[in-house]
Amino acid sequence: MDRLANTVRPYAWGSTTAIPGLLGTPVTGEPQAELWMGAHPGAPSRVDRGDGPRPLTDVIAADPERELGAPAVRAFGPRLPFLLKLLAAAAPLSLQVHPDRARAEAGFAAEEARGIPLDAPHRTYKDPHHKPELLCALTPFDGLCGFRDPVRTADLFAALDVDALKPYVDLLHAHPASDALREVLTAVLTADRAAIAETVAQASAAAERLAGEEGPYRDDCAAYAFVARHYPGDPGVLAAMLLNHVRLQPGEALHLDAGVPHAYLDGFGVEIMAGSDNVLRCGLTPKHVDVPELLRVVRFEPTVPAVLRPEAGPDEEEVYDAPVDEFRLSRRVRAADAPPVRLDAPAPQILLCTAGAARLQGGDGELELARGESAFVPAGERVELRGECTLFRATVAV
Repeated sequence: MDRLANTVRPYAWGSTTAIPGLLGTPVTGEPQAELWMGAHPGAPSRVDRGDGPRPLTDVIAADPERELGAPAVRAFGPRLPFLLKLLAAAAPLSLQVHPDRARAEAGFAAEEARGIPLDAPHRTYKDPHHKPELLCALTPFDGLCGFRDPVRTADLFAALDVDALKPYVDLLHAHPASDALREVLTAVLTADRAAIAETVAQASAAAERLAGEEGPYRDDCAAYAFVARHYPGDPGVLAAMLLNHVRLQPGEALHLDAGVPHAYLDGFGVEIMAGSDNVLRCGLTPKHVDVPELLRVVRFEPTVPAVLRPEAGPDEEEVYDAPVDEFRLSRRVRAADAPPVRLDAPAPQILLCTAGAARLQGGDGELELARGESAFVPAGERVELRGECTLFRATVAV
């Protein structure tokens, strides 16, 4: 097993304090949005097996079956199929969706055939993979996830009492749910930018007003007003108002499947995702918004966010059950007198300590993980856990 040296990503929306607070490192005043653990080529973790630090990507490429196990290589090829992160949001991330596997393969092939460079700003598909995600909250965590029932959204828009929203109220009442949601989102994203900015300003002011009053829309409007303060005039603010607001408590999780529009707003959590860079943005970003492709990918159906709570498994393990093959996330919250437990697996693992200290005993010695530290365990390697800690375990569901 290997202690991981990981890279912090300084995206503008990141918290300045959450990741340093966990790692015990100085607060610099600069945003620290994500800490990446894994073998993503954009910022691979580094390991040292006695010959100096090496990217985990290179270690895996040198002997994929030894590091990943034959079943994982057969299923996903010679690459670690998941990326584990600490995610610390102090401002809204872009409103976005991810494609399913079939759409990712088709979209990637089409852009390759057209000769669009992978780093072109208007490139949509960076690889042929889908990108399901799961986020587990370490602190209270706010987000937007999935379309609200159109009738309830029509009631919200009516309560905002903005004349320019009345056509959307009529659309949301007049059509079946999927058609209504498609028409309103299309209208918002294709409207004249100057004209829609004024509508956004009026709707944002109304949301601020309702957020300060007792009523059924108070919490939702507080979330939309938070978004609007960070993205004044952005059409994505109106798109966000079509979505459910969800607040996770520590230990709760949210699974985000293909086609479900979502945005993280504020909070600190552990995120795991399939190893892909395919993101289609709906707004709240200066980056490219590919509206025609977005409308092909979005699932226009009302949903109620499915908040996951861990299911008890053997040996204290609590599993966040998600219908994904590329990853499996679980945690253990251990007392000081908890007996040792084996963590062997036929697939690769990343172990992340978020509280206390985790002592890992392997065939090549002992490794202690403090808060915020992580380790890579190759497939089939023997490892035993001791110590009072909270330990997240990421592996492959094969």
